[in-house]
Amino acid sequence: QVRLVESGGGLVQAGGSLRLSCAASGSSFSSSFGMGWYRQAPGKTRELVAIITSRGGTNYEDSVKGRFTISRDNAKNTVYLQMDSLKPEDTAVYYCNSYSGFRAYWGQGTQVTVSS
Repeated sequence: QVRLVESGGGLVQAGGSLRLSCAASGSSFSSSFGMGWYRQAPGKTRELVAIITSRGGTNYEDSVKGRFTISRDNAKNTVYLQMDSLKPEDTAVYYCNSYSGFRAYWGQGTQVTVSS
């Protein structure tokens, strides 16, 4: 099994910053897994925010490029999402994801609210 626990969400004013963390654990988890962040705003479908491969390759959703940075610490089995220049439209529940082949695992989500 794989367990993902997010932290770092909260309320911030537009233009501010937050750093999300996601710690992975479990007998099935491996540092060879890819990891990522998704978000889901009220009334909308869940969307990809950023992903990072086991070797550090990254990909970002267009609206967050230049503002968000995904990174990982394989020694700590942790992935981070540094979010800068936050906008009200970034308000959503952010979910950590870990994947390997056809297997995917999810965290419980953490709320990020950006006030205007």
